[in-house]
Amino acid sequence: MTTPLTTARRIPADLPERIQHYIGGRFVDSVDGDTFDVLDPVTNQTYVRAAAGKKADIDLAVAAARAAFTEGPWPRMLPRERSRVLHRIADLVEASDERLAELESFDSGLPITQALGQARRAAENFRFFADLIVAQTDDAFKVPGRQLNYVNRKPIGVVGLITPWNTPFMLESWKLGPALATGNTVVLKPAEFTPLSASLWAGIFEEAGLPEGVFNLVNGLGEDAGDALVKHPDVPLISFTGESSTGQLIFANAAPFLKGLSMELGGKSPAIVFADADLDAAIDATIFGVFSLNGERCTAGSRILVERSVYDAFVERYAAQADRVVVGLPDDPATEVGALVHPEHYAKVMSYVELGKTEGRLVAGGGRPEGFDEGNFVRPTVFADVAPDARIFQEEIFGPVVAITPFDTDAEALALANDTRYGLAAYVWTNDLKRAHLFAQNVEAGMVWLNSNNVRDLRTPFGGVKASGLGHEGGYRSIDFYTDQQAVHITLGGAHNPTFGRAH
Repeated sequence: MTTPLTTARRIPADLPERIQHYIGGRFVDSVDGDTFDVLDPVTNQTYVRAAAGKKADIDLAVAAARAAFTEGPWPRMLPRERSRVLHRIADLVEASDERLAELESFDSGLPITQALGQARRAAENFRFFADLIVAQTDDAFKVPGRQLNYVNRKPIGVVGLITPWNTPFMLESWKLGPALATGNTVVLKPAEFTPLSASLWAGIFEEAGLPEGVFNLVNGLGEDAGDALVKHPDVPLISFTGESSTGQLIFANAAPFLKGLSMELGGKSPAIVFADADLDAAIDATIFGVFSLNGERCTAGSRILVERSVYDAFVERYAAQADRVVVGLPDDPATEVGALVHPEHYAKVMSYVELGKTEGRLVAGGGRPEGFDEGNFVRPTVFADVAPDARIFQEEIFGPVVAITPFDTDAEALALANDTRYGLAAYVWTNDLKRAHLFAQNVEAGMVWLNSNNVRDLRTPFGGVKASGLGHEGGYRSIDFYTDQQAVHITLGGAHNPTFGRAH
């Protein structure tokens, strides 16, 4: 059925007729032939069907990855040799960034300009880890004349990567880069809502010269393909990004196998604005921090805490600016908020919008934008005067919805900031340097930005505390996670151990 939205938008050329798995260097259907629908978030119509992987498909993928690890060249190549392949991958991603962004935007509903930025960040992730493994140094410890101790790093084996549907291509690169750089082989299970861009990795890796079987991809539902990957005895590592409840399930299912886990989970991050802050900068940053990427971002500053003396002015200005945020078709370069990824997620976000009308004062948004009667479009929505026990204050919404709450003292601000089960990120806006550093020290968050939007140096650790995650990746922490660190001890000169059992 043709609608005003479908006639106004651009459909990417050469969309695939079907999406398959990629196992052992070949595109294949599911063993049982099953598929699932992939929806266009603008119309919620099926535009392609993807192979629905289950245990049998995961078994084949793990076997291929295991063979590539035990028999293939990849784990035994010098770091410089692997680095060259990763740089070629980065070059190919950069060369096709516009096509990648077009497909990512179409599949996920992300605004095209933001999808383009994510494609370029994906290339940078590979380039960063390509350089890091060549520059990697390991510790050596000496006791002069007596002992030398040094560390060997070894790839661990087959790594299971389970990735989310928000900025999928970039977040896949965030895991693929270090897992491959350190010599492991991988099985990737991308999110079922957004499998389109993941299907491009196979061609990129083949052209870059990645050996057969090093990369494998199985599409499917989390409860089928994801569950089988977590429970597979030949997969010693799992890296997962997604919601906290799924993380708890993975933790329980991986426990009998004593697997290594890295889990970046949900967030309900506070942005704390003190009266002495640069309000222009704080408003711009907090608008961007919750409405960019359609609000579907784990580090969104979705709770804004504002000192009472500037609270009313802040709320008025914030609401007016939120009303000016451009909601539109994802392929339109003017769009700042596109379509949410899937009708199930849209329904969840809208349920929180309706709940918020009973828990706070609606000052912006609150429904569909004008002219968008179909698809998963939500106006940027702002609630003020939200109490800390409100569900929209406590629970992750993962959409373009923000709660604003006043505070009177530094101690109250800190208590409010820490008053959720999550602890991924925090943002602090103040010109008082002492306050900024003390607040950063005491806030329960894995990452803190002071007078800054979410701008990351790839060398820094990424991860949360409390219900926001387990472990950290990023920089050397990724190298640590994807390698075994073996300590080697050498005695120099004569042995200096005590002797048991010598006859007197």
